Amino acid sequence: AVANFYDGQIYPVALSSGTGAIHLALKSIGVGKGDIVFCQSLTFSGSANPITYVGATPVFIDSEECSGNMSPVALKKAYEKYPNPKAIIIVDLYGVPANFDELLPIAKLHNTPVIEDSAEAFGSIYKGKKCGLFGNVGILSFNGNKIITTSGGGMLLAHSKEIQEKAVFWSTQSREKCVWYEHKEIGYNYRLSNVLAGIGRGQMKVLDKRIEKKRVINSIYRQVFADCKHIEPFGYQDGSEPNRWLSVIKLVDTSITPMDVVNMLKKSDIDSRPAWKPMHLQPVFKDCDFFSTKEAGSVSGEIFDTCVCIPSDTKTSLEEIRQIAELIRNFVENNK
Repeated sequence: AVANFYDGQIYPVALSSGTGAIHLALKSIGVGKGDIVFCQSLTFSGSANPITYVGATPVFIDSEECSGNMSPVALKKAYEKYPNPKAIIIVDLYGVPANFDELLPIAKLHNTPVIEDSAEAFGSIYKGKKCGLFGNVGILSFNGNKIITTSGGGMLLAHSKEIQEKAVFWSTQSREKCVWYEHKEIGYNYRLSNVLAGIGRGQMKVLDKRIEKKRVINSIYRQVFADCKHIEPFGYQDGSEPNRWLSVIKLVDTSITPMDVVNMLKKSDIDSRPAWKPMHLQPVFKDCDFFSTKEAGSVSGEIFDTCVCIPSDTKTSLEEIRQIAELIRNFVENNK
């Protein structure tokens, strides 16, 4: 089903998680102990953790202001210190495609393979091309909160039959083709169960409707916040058609913080949360290098300090979305 979605341009491997898919993507590129991997800082930890699984060292790259995705400016700075990274992990944040027109030529200039983390961007399009196809390897996530789900699951998008077969081999404990259990290399229990795969095939039938609903939800928020000078819709990339997996707002020229909004909504049993906390600010990665877009501070840090992910579930009625939007707007305008 996924191969058909991509018009036969990829060789998919169904796996137990998007994190596992990134792990196998790194292995397929040959990343190993002592290597450097550039990774977008503003992302979920599942993008960065697999770098450590293979013994490599993550180096974190700051964001562009418009999308929160990897900054070409910061990427160039990273190459000045680390001219030979083994791979780059570029994330399509919240379903908004990265700036591939600028990022990919930089990677190509340095002969660096790219892993496109499209965990949040299944169905998003950048200049006529579907997300997941831009890297040497792509990955998807079918976690319970994604646009379609297998409860837990992910997928590696390979561009060759050889990488597909190797990923399948690794994901099934690297078992050799013998009657007995023979293992010549370390493998992993990353395969997706047939039951969950069946759920995923069924979910594919509603993907287009889910994307359409996500975009309508986002448009309602934009309408309600249109003339509110303290709230701006966040997440834009020129030439892109985001799936709008999550709708995100930026608080502007106000003392209101993301947690103020989160706590206000929580009083009405409405879930929301701040934007991802950048990896370079996480205690577990405190010793890793980071390259900022700015001379002082960071764009990703500012996004974390000012942005809120607001309700975007497709099961929420459009009237409820409008009510939530009005609740947020009134709170910000009355407490600025």
